[in-house]
Amino acid sequence: MSTVPLQIVYVLTNPAMPGLVKIGKTTQEEVDLRMKQLFSTGVPVPFECAFACRVPDASVVEKALHHAFGQIRINPTREFFRIEPERVIAILRLLHVEDVTEQLEKSIESDATQADLQAAAQLKKSRRPRMDFVELGVPIGSVLFYRDGIAQATVASSKSVIFEGSECSLTMATRKVQGKPEDYPLQPAPYWTYSGNTLKEIYDNVYIVESEE
Repeated sequence: MSTVPLQIVYVLTNPAMPGLVKIGKTTQEEVDLRMKQLFSTGVPVPFECAFACRVPDASVVEKALHHAFGQIRINPTREFFRIEPERVIAILRLLHVEDVTEQLEKSIESDATQADLQAAAQLKKSRRPRMDFVELGVPIGSVLFYRDGIAQATVASSKSVIFEGSECSLTMATRKVQGKPEDYPLQPAPYWTYSGNTLKEIYDNVYIVESEE
């Protein structure tokens, strides 16, 4: 009696493609092969695994995610989406899936040379990091106020907030306040304040100070 291979859905990012997420699937038996294939498709540095999980039917889950985020898909023949990885991960966690992120991350690292990993690290270092509330000294549970006080959001994690009863990125909360579509490009930091300063002012102060040390 043959056994069904354990199926995996993954969420990948790449330092060379900021703002994009790859949503795909594989089986546990083919993880190493699949990760090698991804790095041999012309990308300059390895992918990073934001999240990976075992699911009963990877094809069904992958198709549902691709359909849900279809409007922000870059190319209908490619699995890339302009979206924050946290949004995809939040949906997958609702399925109470088994987290195998570490397994995929190890597979990626084992296939990459030290030069590959150093190039990726250097590429990430050359860009200022994504906004992290905790690193900026904004504790979880803090209340952020939209300019002019017309809205507020509560910090839920290092990279998400509770806005209008739902957890989302601050970017998504800003789009909702402004009535913009889900794929509308914007930077939320200038619009929100904490302790009298905009998040942009706090961010710039933290990373300017770090760069001078």
